[in-house]
Amino acid sequence: MRTDPERRSFLRRAGALAGTLALGGCDRLSEAPWFRQVLDSAESATLRAQRFLLGSGPLAREYTEADLSPVFKANGSTSVDDFDYQTLAEKGFAGWRLQVDGLVERPQQLSLADLRTMPSRTQITRHDCVEGWSCIGKWTGVPLAHVLEQAGVQHQARYVVFHCADTLEPTLDGTGQYYESLGFEDAYHPQTILAYEMNGQPLPIPHGAPLRLRVERQLGYKMAKYVMRIELVENFAGIGRGRGGYWEDRGYEWYAGI
Repeated sequence: MRTDPERRSFLRRAGALAGTLALGGCDRLSEAPWFRQVLDSAESATLRAQRFLLGSGPLAREYTEADLSPVFKANGSTSVDDFDYQTLAEKGFAGWRLQVDGLVERPQQLSLADLRTMPSRTQITRHDCVEGWSCIGKWTGVPLAHVLEQAGVQHQARYVVFHCADTLEPTLDGTGQYYESLGFEDAYHPQTILAYEMNGQPLPIPHGAPLRLRVERQLGYKMAKYVMRIELVENFAGIGRGRGGYWEDRGYEWYAGI
């Protein structure tokens, strides 16, 4: 089932407005109990509405190579100011390892070569940014579901948290490390992949090399770049400010469905 374009546009504008209000009011506003209740109420309504309309299984629309955008804008960070990451990049990420831990039976340390031996999926999809722009790109990677199944998720786990190499503007508490999270309904969706290629080439650094998340039924800020670690948790209250992501800690919705 395809999502109506006008509805998608409305949701992007609404998300941008909510984020602008939260950020414009500074951290004190975004932490005010009454303001958080308003945002949480709106987010719950959006989640329930999308689940009712689309369910959990349908795919986001996929396109053809003729539809690829000639220029695909890089969202968020376009480089990583971290010595260890830069050293890995200089060596083509040969020494990079994806750590998978937390509430799993078999913690993993996976190289790019390991990931490339796993089942892969290629999809041509539209990336919708909360700022209002969209681009179509071709992504290849391993389904997140396969990585989770290989690690063996423990029964008490409820969320998948992605810890990234990039650091954005610090918050009042001095932290700015990017992170993001998903519930299992989206984590196990067939179009949710850990992408290592873009448009048939190794993932470029501005787009999140060596590995980025693609979760095609949500807005772009959910698609974490420079993924270094995947952690399975029961809740994310103790991570960042406890809202489930870098931008969520600053007032954006945790569920960014389109």
